[in-house]
Amino acid sequence: MNHLPLIIKREYLNKVRNRSFVVMTFLSPIIMIALVAVVAYLSQINNDKKRSITILDETGVIAEAFENTENTTYTILSDTGYETAKELVKAKEDFGLLYIKKASDTINLVESVNFYSDESPSVSIISNLERRIEKRLSDIKLQNDGVDIEQIRASKTTINIGQETFEGEKTSKIDSYLKLAFGGAAGYLLFMFIIIYGNMIMRSVIEEKTSRIIEVIISSVKPIQLMMGKIIGTSLAGITQFLIWIILGGVLLFMVSAIFGIDLMQIQSPQQQMINQAMASSDAQNIAQDLIAGFVNLPILNLCVAFLFFFIGGYLLYSSFYAAIGAAVDNETDTQQFMMPIIMPLVLAVYVGVFTVIEDPHGTVSTIFSFIPLTSPVVMLMRIPFGVPIWEQLLSFAILVFTFVFTVWFAAKIYRVGILMYGKKPTYKELFKWLKY
Repeated sequence: MNHLPLIIKREYLNKVRNRSFVVMTFLSPIIMIALVAVVAYLSQINNDKKRSITILDETGVIAEAFENTENTTYTILSDTGYETAKELVKAKEDFGLLYIKKASDTINLVESVNFYSDESPSVSIISNLERRIEKRLSDIKLQNDGVDIEQIRASKTTINIGQETFEGEKTSKIDSYLKLAFGGAAGYLLFMFIIIYGNMIMRSVIEEKTSRIIEVIISSVKPIQLMMGKIIGTSLAGITQFLIWIILGGVLLFMVSAIFGIDLMQIQSPQQQMINQAMASSDAQNIAQDLIAGFVNLPILNLCVAFLFFFIGGYLLYSSFYAAIGAAVDNETDTQQFMMPIIMPLVLAVYVGVFTVIEDPHGTVSTIFSFIPLTSPVVMLMRIPFGVPIWEQLLSFAILVFTFVFTVWFAAKIYRVGILMYGKKPTYKELFKWLKY
């Protein structure tokens, strides 16, 4: 008699009715959104901080390059000595003093510019000051050489190379960014799902094994049915929890943004700020059009179908390993010696995706790793947005399924012997012997 549906139901209900599972299902998104809101609020406060910088320019030609901004006010001193300027800045409690010493050669100010402050200035502040001074010095040099600066600026031309396939499909740089975002999100999501819920399956097997409940269950259920029931039941519970996180997280994000007025977009790294500035200097309408066109050009149907199959296949493959490890040991401490061979292919897949798929999605390394079953779920999902032939996807998935079937057979043999073994830490040599039983 096939007991698999009953085992799946039992595992699913045991998980979703567990008090800790319910608490973490609803508490985790609240904690995460609270942390995001706090970081966004702190970033918002930090960005709103007003700074006043005093400039003492003994050359008399550099200070005019500094114009007040939303967060920074520049005060230009004239006919003031260096020591007097320092005392004045301290008395006013300004952020700092930019001192430009008079040099014999104004054009080549190398060691004649210093910034004094009580606090250590950030890299972005110093970089901004250096950029303004360099631009001003370049303009002065061009003027001294008799070059019309306005004419140079008017001659500058922005080039946006059009991209189009031989079949006539138009693409752009923004298309690549969108593809990276979709592929990276899919690969990372699978990676995290395997880590979180694979460990849940392993702990579930260890708990039942140590409580000796497994001895009663195994008398009426085949080991492979019990293992598959645990994998599928726990997976369904994980999907349920994940969907609740997405829905509840989205609602909380909207509520935090609307009620408390916190701009969650304030959380930006310096690299993101540079990208935003570059985009702001471009034609916003063209960017919007490129974004829409890029999204339309994405193979949405192919992405959805491939994500579903590779996600399920990759998760079931690794889950069978986790179940076998749980059956082979008596506690979580003993799992460490077996976890490294499981985690390394996943980590390798992420690194291959980040460092090779982004650079060349159709390169030799990317292609090979998208066919290796232990890395293909992550790497292939990151490659598909860039256009992978259907036959390659089908071949990769077929290899993944074949490997999964073999892994289930392999894991079931370890599971069948391991769930009844107590008090002894197994070695790789003993696990190999179990396969012969």
